[in-house]
Amino acid sequence: MAFTSILRRSASSLAPLASRLARGQRSYHGAVAIAANHFSFSRKATQPTPFVPTPRYYSSHSSDQSLIRVIESEIKCAEETDDLDKVEEIPSAFPFKIEDTPGIQTVTLKRTYQGEDIQVEVHMPDLVTGEDDDDDNQDDDNDEHANKSSIPLVVTVSKTNGPVLEFSVTAYPDEFQIDSLAVKNPEDSEDQIAYEGPDFHDLDENLQKAFHKYLEVRGIKPSTTNFLHEYMLNKDSKEYANWLQQLKRFVEA
Repeated sequence: MAFTSILRRSASSLAPLASRLARGQRSYHGAVAIAANHFSFSRKATQPTPFVPTPRYYSSHSSDQSLIRVIESEIKCAEETDDLDKVEEIPSAFPFKIEDTPGIQTVTLKRTYQGEDIQVEVHMPDLVTGEDDDDDNQDDDNDEHANKSSIPLVVTVSKTNGPVLEFSVTAYPDEFQIDSLAVKNPEDSEDQIAYEGPDFHDLDENLQKAFHKYLEVRGIKPSTTNFLHEYMLNKDSKEYANWLQQLKRFVEA
């Protein structure tokens, strides 16, 4: 009986210790679980979110690829034209110096004549293909130039001092016509509107013919304009092919 009493006291004194050990073990396992969960969450948070293409992305990408294919097809057609690699030989009697900058749609001609500075700004040709243009020119049957390709020119004649003559000219194959004539003073302010004279076609016919001769003597003549037609057609083909290449590079970038 005394032995039983001793066992009870020993069990009673050990029970609090066992309880504390059990609670400590549960706290340890709980802390480990919390730390594991935190580590798992941190790994998930630091992993990059995978890119999932949206339908709008696919649509835009497909559209760009389709556009590139069309541009490439047009480049191929442009490179097959006869004018692209053609080099125009400048006639020995051509009176002007040609200034042609790639990427610029105009060409500048310069020369001096008896103390005058003559400059011609040559624009891209206005082509008549003979297809759709026939319908557009039904009302122009009386105009002999309605079905002819042409090149716009701006001819400037200046001297050391004094005003400047500026002619707007349309050059056709084998001939040219003067559309307007202006007398400009370099000293005039841009805010001032100078009197530019009457419409050129309203001038006396003899005066019109005299100005035609005036320009011919200074180099604006059929042999010049015929060469310019071929030269500008060649330039137009090259500039178009280069423009297409720039478009393709932009879309691909």
